[in-house]
This record gives sequence, C-alpha cells and structure tokens, in this order.
Amino acid sequence: MFRKHVLPILLTLIAGFLYFYFSLPVLNIRSSSLWGFLLFLVIFYLIARLFCSVRLKKYVHIRQGKFTWERHASGHTFGKKGKIILGAAIGVIVVAGAAIWISSSQMFRASAYQQMLTVEEGVFQEDIAELSFSQIPVVDKDTAQRLGGRKIGDMVDLVSQFSVSDLYTQINYQQKPFRVSPLEYASFFKWIANRDEGIPYYVTIDMASQDTQMVQLEEGMKYSPSEYFNRDLVRHIRFQYPTKMIYNLNFEIDDQGHPYWTASVYDYTIGFLGGKDITGLILVDAVTGDTTYYKVGEVPSWLDQVFSADLVVEQADYWGKYGNGYWNTVFSQKGVVTTTQGYNYIALNDDVWLFTGITSVVSDKSNIGFILINLRTKECKRYAVNGAEEFSAMSSAEGKVQEKGYTATFPILMNIADQPTYFISLKDNAGLVKAYSFVSVADYQIVGVGDTLEEAQDEYIRLLGSESTAAETEAKEAVGTIEQIASAVKEGNSYYYIRLQNDDTVYIASIQISDLLPILQPGEGVLLEYTQRDDGFRDVTSLTRVEETITDITSSVQDGAGAAQ
Repeated sequence: MFRKHVLPILLTLIAGFLYFYFSLPVLNIRSSSLWGFLLFLVIFYLIARLFCSVRLKKYVHIRQGKFTWERHASGHTFGKKGKIILGAAIGVIVVAGAAIWISSSQMFRASAYQQMLTVEEGVFQEDIAELSFSQIPVVDKDTAQRLGGRKIGDMVDLVSQFSVSDLYTQINYQQKPFRVSPLEYASFFKWIANRDEGIPYYVTIDMASQDTQMVQLEEGMKYSPSEYFNRDLVRHIRFQYPTKMIYNLNFEIDDQGHPYWTASVYDYTIGFLGGKDITGLILVDAVTGDTTYYKVGEVPSWLDQVFSADLVVEQADYWGKYGNGYWNTVFSQKGVVTTTQGYNYIALNDDVWLFTGITSVVSDKSNIGFILINLRTKECKRYAVNGAEEFSAMSSAEGKVQEKGYTATFPILMNIADQPTYFISLKDNAGLVKAYSFVSVADYQIVGVGDTLEEAQDEYIRLLGSESTAAETEAKEAVGTIEQIASAVKEGNSYYYIRLQNDDTVYIASIQISDLLPILQPGEGVLLEYTQRDDGFRDVTSLTRVEETITDITSSVQDGAGAAQ
C-alpha cells in the first residue's frame, strides 16, 4: 500500500515543491505556467507510481510485421469504455479551446480591443509647456548606461564586487527627469561575500545636466533580481502573491531617495485570454522587503512607471486599427492608423508620458499626428499635428552635421515658440553627446543645430522666423474638380501632384497640408490656396474639399490665375 500509493504522492510533492521554488509558476487559471506546473505533476506522479508499484516484463513479438507489447503485471486493458471516456475528454478540450478563442479573438471582439485605450483630443500649446534648459533631457538610455558604467569604473572597490543593472528607469525626481538604476552582484560568489550588507549603492543620472551620482544607502538593499534564494525579488513576490501575474519590474526611488521595486500586475480583460492590461502594482521596499499592493488608480503619485511602454503602444495600435471594425482592416482599411516604429518619454506635471507618432497604415514616412500616454494613469491625448515622422527628423538632424558622423537619438517632443518640435541629441562614435538639434515637426527641413542647447535653440527660432516671413507672401486661390492626382516621396516626405480640369498647372501639396490628400480621387471638388513658384509649379498651402460644383467661382479663379501668370 505504502509503495503503491503513498510513496508516489510523497515523491510528487517533493518534486512539485522544487519545481515551484525554482520555476515560480503563477497559481492562476489564466496563466500558462500553472498548466505547465500541473502537467509536470501528473506526468511525474504517473512515472513515480509506475516505478514504485509495477514490475514489468515486456515481451516484444513481431507478428505480421507489427510490434505488440504485453505487460504481465496488470490485467487492465483499454476497452470500449476507456475509448469513450478518452473521446469525451478530447471533445471537451476542443470545445473549451474554441470557446476561449472566440471570447478573446480580435476578429469577434474588435470593438473591445479598440476601446482598451481611451484617447482624448489635446491642445498642444496648452498641454505641453515650454521647458527651461535645465529640464530638457539630453540623455537617452544608451548614454545613461555608458555614464553609469564609467562612474562605477572609477570606484575600484565597488567594480570588483558589483556591476550596474541595465534597467535605468526614467522617473521624475524632485521635478526633474532622471534615470535610476541599482547595482547588482557581479557573480554568485560575490553575492556570498556581500549578502549580509546587501547592495550599498544605486546610480542616478540627471538627464538634463548628465550629472551622474553613486548614491550610498545607510542600509543596503536586500531584495533585487540579482539576489538568490528567498531574497530573489521575483521569488519574494511570488510567495506573497502566488496568484498575481507579473508583467515587468522597475526600480524607482521616492522623493527622499529611498529605493523601491515595482512589479506591474496584469490580467486579461477581454474574454478568457484577451486584452492583457495592467490592473495593479506591487510595491516592494528594496531594503526591508515590505510589500504593498495597489489597484490602478490608487498608486501613489510619486511612482511613475506603472504601465509598460510596449503594452500601451500595443493598445494604441488596437485603437488606431479597429476604429471601423475588424473587416475594415482586412479590406478597405479606411481610417486605419498605426503608431510609428519607436517611442520616447516626456516629463509633464511630475509624471512620465510616452510619446509616439501616428501614421497611416500605408507607411509614407510622415505623421498625421502623435499621442501622449501617461505611464502612471494610462491617460492618453491625441494631437492632430501633421509632419515628418521621427526617423525622417533624425536623418535631417544627422544631415546637418554629416561631416562629423554624429548619430541622432530618438526624438523627444517639445514646445518651442508654440511650435511642435523634435529635440534630438547628436552622439559621436563613443556614444557621448556632442551636439543638439531642434527639428520642426511640421517641416523637418527647418533644423537648428548647436554645440550647446542655447545655440541650437537660437538657430532654430531664427529659422522659424525666416520661414514665417516667407510664408507671408501673397497666396492665391484655385477652385476646381480634380482631373489627376499622384503621389511621390521626396527626402522622406510624401507629396501629392494635382491637376484640375481646364487647368494645365501642377499643384504640389505636402502630406502635412491635409489628411484628405491620400483619399482624394479624380472628380472631387477642391479649394486650394497656393503660392506661385518661379518654375511654374504652385505650392499648395491649404486644401479644402468642396462638396458641390461651384462653376462660377472655378471659372473666375482660374481666369484670374491665368491672368496672373
């Protein structure tokens, strides 16, 4: 009895404890790790019982070219009843799987996915204030990692025992943008030598001044991902919150500089396994290990990183993709937009906001607007500002200093002279910031570059003023029906070439002029404002769709335009 029943159970419990301790599966029915854990237990138990209770004698017989196995320890056979049970089990699994898929599928739940992110219209000049030079973040994550590595390299005693973690979480600290990252043990043996004192330092980098500090703690951090056994951060959280599914970990400090770990907790909000979203946050004191769970909406305001950047970008893509349903994305794709391939962070009102551009699903290297998402509350605002997408702005900034071979960082959105502006740091081959650039979102050919922020901004504002003066030249109007329209990409921006009926002139309109350009068709009426070029072409400065034919106005405007030529 003991060998056949009790011993296999005891062995399975021991194996299950070891599996749970080292693999840390989530005890949640929606987590695949739980099902893997249960499968392991079942298989281990069957194998343990087989070895403990059954003595097998296997004989292999070759009869008519087939192999058959005989087991002499048991008279059990897999008969008709067993086949019925097996078939029923398979059927239940198939039906349950289909139900789960349907309940979570984007095909059937497109509207629910589209509404995961609530997007409000924002006013750029009101929402994004102009920053002083002391608040402009010039350090990206790559540069921060280099600065942190250089700082610990200057401390011989530390560098032999610790290294700096690659996290470098961006936070607002004392009303300034900072990146912070803890030290971690260099190896298991270094952990053994230092575990009693814990991790004594963390790194702070002022993203505006590049000032890098190694901050010493009165008492070392005893809980982190580089700890072992019960002080390992994930294990510490799992033992206290066995059912919580953790999305990501971040390192933050409060206003007094005390270190904490945050673990974002997620759940599925659409069907059984769809609509992954952050539902709470576990706060862990890095020194004492004390933990607190907060629901989203109850998180303290000094915490900045609650929602993962990748997750909110995914939800922004759902919002842009499914506005007109699922099948629209397959066929006509009317109104379908997507985020651009990259994002950055902005410090606003003591919160960290994610910034990314919005572009047509048919990529044309231009943006039709951008969105800001608060990473603490998931508040989202959209700004309908047409312009070049971020990588075109980066190329434009690099082109200004191409003889130096500088590399542009991903842009940060700023308000300069009430104009949406990309701010870009320019780095040398060693990854150090050597120059700065401001690029107009509306016209990425307006680029100010300087060795200091002041020089770059002064040059940019001067160019903005010159452009405004040039724009004040007299504009004319043309009203008519489109006879022909074509598009082309020049220097990373889309341009549309329009001919009107009874008018041989070519009107050239940048995608920045109007969102209507990609969907205009021959036969539609338009009102164009334009300026005359020396080469005979006309640059469109404004475009409005005309729903009804206005023959008299069309004729008079075209006659006037002909006379002007």
